[in-house]
Amino acid sequence: MSPTTRKNPRDRTEKAVAQALLDRQEATYLAQAGVRLRNTPGPLYQALVLAMLFSARIKADIAVAAARALFEAGLRTAQSMAKASWQQRVDALGEGGYRRYDERTATMLGDGAELLLERYGGDLRKLREEDDPKKALREIPGLGPTGVDIFLRAVQTIWPEFAPYVDRKAQDGARRLGLPTSPDRLATLVSRRELARFTDGLVHAALDKPLADDVLAEAKPA
Repeated sequence: MSPTTRKNPRDRTEKAVAQALLDRQEATYLAQAGVRLRNTPGPLYQALVLAMLFSARIKADIAVAAARALFEAGLRTAQSMAKASWQQRVDALGEGGYRRYDERTATMLGDGAELLLERYGGDLRKLREEDDPKKALREIPGLGPTGVDIFLRAVQTIWPEFAPYVDRKAQDGARRLGLPTSPDRLATLVSRRELARFTDGLVHAALDKPLADDVLAEAKPA
């Protein structure tokens, strides 16, 4: 084997860390909320809702539980969210444990749904066709720059023009795991279909040092 084709030990180590992380992050946050992501209005809207819930200073498992509670209450589309009463949205958020921000978030969910219906008929695929989709996303109530990052991180496997999408929090996780922070470099460590789960795992590592330590221990050569 020539020097140009020999694998770099560092490359092997990085891939081992990436695989150990994927083994821990068995599903994306969106899948944990009960959403099967497809490029159709319902799942895309549900990804947006989860991004809004994650935007608050709240634990990831609570945001996921609150999203699941909203969806189980039938609030899976912009139409159903707009039609629901403010109290119905508050109650669903409370059912998911999202109590600290429930009233404010219930208002933003309603306002955001109304805006999506007015501009795009509730179909985020039409927003994707905008000249600047990121700017259009930031105009949705409750979805600031962080929320936009979370949404695009979730949908990058079906909106490939944004892939690889590695936001700042995911880069924090990469640093903690000793991985490169370049999106293009990180994308070489996993398959394209695993990008969203991998970046969710990086965020998990950024938020949970014991998990990151376990990943590093598992990836360490025997």
